[in-house]
Amino acid sequence: MPPRLQPTAHQIRLGAELRKLREAAGLKAREAAALLGSNSVQMSHIEAGIGGVSEERVRRLAAHYGCTDAGLVSALVSMATERTRGWWEEYRDLLPQPFLDLAELEHHASYRRDVDFLHVPGLLQTEDYALALFSYVNPEFPKSDLERWVEHRMKRRVIIERPDPIPYETVIHEAALRIRVGDRSAARAQLARILELSEADHVTVRVIPFDLDGFAGAGSAMVYAGGPVPKLDTVVRDGPHGPVFIDAEAQLVRYRTLFRRVEAASFEPERSRDLIFRMMKEL
Repeated sequence: MPPRLQPTAHQIRLGAELRKLREAAGLKAREAAALLGSNSVQMSHIEAGIGGVSEERVRRLAAHYGCTDAGLVSALVSMATERTRGWWEEYRDLLPQPFLDLAELEHHASYRRDVDFLHVPGLLQTEDYALALFSYVNPEFPKSDLERWVEHRMKRRVIIERPDPIPYETVIHEAALRIRVGDRSAARAQLARILELSEADHVTVRVIPFDLDGFAGAGSAMVYAGGPVPKLDTVVRDGPHGPVFIDAEAQLVRYRTLFRRVEAASFEPERSRDLIFRMMKEL
């Protein structure tokens, strides 16, 4: 099988986790390849995500690496054998790869946590809000392209709107709620949408108010996607060219702590809803 030309973040993550296990076992790539009756080039392809790997090979490698975490091994097998063509693939001709990877990551997430300071989180955005945002950032795009970008963003909401939604927690700074990305009517509709979603049992919305003293966490905006096991969690942060995916274990621990610190600084859900309702009435 020829190497993949464009591996997804999911495939790259599988390879990275297999590499971490190999390195933890103190084995070189050529030694691991020999266990599979393969060569170091094929092993490099597997660990880079550009080469596929079967369930049997994942289990054999995990056993040789001394991995006794059954949950992790099972999750890696699922990643290796996943063949579903996701809905996001229809946007491959339009969107940069990281945006497709984000949709795929969300599809596999067991829960989602967001922190945002300048914009309403994507999963909570209305069509008008998303269109105004994309139009401003990409003024050269034709209307048809902008509409497809918005369509992609709206489809991503499926993870919190489907019959079996994942738990979703978000912390939003008051600044993000007050910035009028669109006009007054769009801003009011956006706040109403957040209030509507916040009533769902699986959605928790918290707001950090402007007048909070001693808050220096405005640089900790993030998307935190829970994996099937904690080692497979992923943090997504905005970069110059789109989403950046972070999966180093030490970094994951750091961002879990950051989320809880930001959460502790925010209003409780009921008080947050009251603040959002007041803002909506002011418009």
